[in-house]
Amino acid sequence: MWKRFVVDLRARADAEIRPGSDARAIVVLLTAMLCLVLIRFIGMPYEAGRLASMLSLFGLDGTSECLLEALNTSPDARIHRSVYWSLWRIVGYVAIPALVVVTLLKVRLSEFGLGLTAKKAYGRIYLVLLVFILPFVVVASFSAEFQASYPFYAIEDGEPLWPLFWGWEVLYALQFISLEFFFRGFVLHGLLPRFGYLSIFVMMAPYTMIHFQKPALEAVGSIVAGFALGTLALESRSIWWGAFAHVSVALSMDFLSLWHRGFF
Repeated sequence: MWKRFVVDLRARADAEIRPGSDARAIVVLLTAMLCLVLIRFIGMPYEAGRLASMLSLFGLDGTSECLLEALNTSPDARIHRSVYWSLWRIVGYVAIPALVVVTLLKVRLSEFGLGLTAKKAYGRIYLVLLVFILPFVVVASFSAEFQASYPFYAIEDGEPLWPLFWGWEVLYALQFISLEFFFRGFVLHGLLPRFGYLSIFVMMAPYTMIHFQKPALEAVGSIVAGFALGTLALESRSIWWGAFAHVSVALSMDFLSLWHRGFF
């Protein structure tokens, strides 16, 4: 296992380092930085005032007012904020990077982990990881910090789960697929011709940082998860099994939190 997924993978990845890949690496890194800034300073619901101000500058005062009303004073503001949060991650993690890949890098998206030929053999490896990780998630779910953090869409006592919570879970899953494309597709494969095997560790740095507002154990765990998911994405050249694993863990966290509160 160590030889295949570390020693041999490193040799294969480093063999793909190509002279003249600096421009591609610069485009990928600058795009990644700009997308992360956009998500943090516009894509958070409490930062929506910045977007509203921009809309007003373009004479879209009515749209600006509707946006702020939907997020702050509407009776459905709670779900509107969650939708706003998830949509900006889909834009920042997928739409913008994909546009850069197609227009600036002029490379097929399948070369960035979006190919639909994910082999079943790799699926078994991800299932083993899930079996290993989920007991830790269950233990962590008993902590007050965990229960204060999940589910992301806060359910009030007595509130039915259908339709808002289940609709939200679909969007929640989509943003995790988007996150996998951004880190294990766009950043990892985008940097591969310049950094080879080290592109895994370059990707891990910002991936860990986006967990700084999560519980401490989850932030530490993101280092291990980032390495494991990066290794398997590089080995399989696909994000899809990693997306399946990530969505499975994330949704289990929400369901465990609700289970502790008596919803299931």
